[in-house]
Amino acid sequence: MRLVSYSRQSDKTSSVLDTYANAMISANDDLRMAWVEPDGSLVDALKAYQWDCQKRGTGEAGEWLGRLQRLEVLVQDWRSKDRFQILSELRQDWLDAIASGDEMAQSCRVASHSSNLGLPFSPSSFRDFYAFEQHVKTARARRGLDMVPEWYEFPVFYFSNPRSFRGPGAPVYAPAGSTELDFELEVACVIGHPGESISVKAANQYIAGLVLLNDWSARDLQRAEMKVGLGPAKGKDFATSFGPYFVTLDELQDVASESAKGVRYDLQLEAAVNNRTISKGNLKDLHYTFEEMIERASRDVLLMPGEVLGSGTVGTGCILELGTEVQSWLVPGDTVRLEAGPLGVLETRVAPARDAYQG
Repeated sequence: MRLVSYSRQSDKTSSVLDTYANAMISANDDLRMAWVEPDGSLVDALKAYQWDCQKRGTGEAGEWLGRLQRLEVLVQDWRSKDRFQILSELRQDWLDAIASGDEMAQSCRVASHSSNLGLPFSPSSFRDFYAFEQHVKTARARRGLDMVPEWYEFPVFYFSNPRSFRGPGAPVYAPAGSTELDFELEVACVIGHPGESISVKAANQYIAGLVLLNDWSARDLQRAEMKVGLGPAKGKDFATSFGPYFVTLDELQDVASESAKGVRYDLQLEAAVNNRTISKGNLKDLHYTFEEMIERASRDVLLMPGEVLGSGTVGTGCILELGTEVQSWLVPGDTVRLEAGPLGVLETRVAPARDAYQG
């Protein structure tokens, strides 16, 4: 399934189902979970569950009421191992009702527009890997560096700031003192079950889904601090864009191929700046699979649902790699658009520091 968090303030539709569904959410909690139909329309999961309860004669009772109000709750509810399967069954019941002309089922739809969508959920932690060989080779060569043999021995990552995650459409700006703002075209996997020292063979069952990710970078700050031998830190921790869709693995079966080292996904990835496409790559070109990343990340530590593991930048997926002769560093007014098939489109405007994060 493709799941989103949407702003109910922008949903102008209303029905008898809203009275109870809205009562489940506090006045300060604007975001609701919905699934995405092939035509791009959204179906409110909590409304659909309430409709299903009424249809089955169970009234407003049901243990899933609290779990379906927000995607973040569902992702982190690790005790319910079949939670996404139950949601899939709910969707099938809803589709059957739509096919039979059920008007109450129709009322579960909500107004759909890219500006309605928020951050899918707030990650509890963020590890970003360095898993595409083409990107690593080219980016290092541009800095006068050779590949190190250790890169081929194990996947490496750094920790970044989970509190700086931004949803689709939310602006970003370069941090103070930086004039070299860059984007990074990535995909992230989301941990769905707790586990420690997970093997590659078992790791796939710990993945809840995939999400498109833009790991913003201040290259001048990053370059300076990494000369010291630590980082990246302030060159990375100011913003990460994430979304719009949280996509469960069953939705990606047609593009998935298994190997001894994990699953690869034949997903075309593209990046454009100001409507000019400058980058194309494919998720299947990962040197290290998400399963290998999970094995490394979980060694001697407990991974929990809601933790995010980024793939690192796909080949050609940033200005550092392409060169400023292809694309200059980003400035206020620029728009970066990332696209990855079923993972959706993630578009972000670069804003002046004085008005970013407003509105």
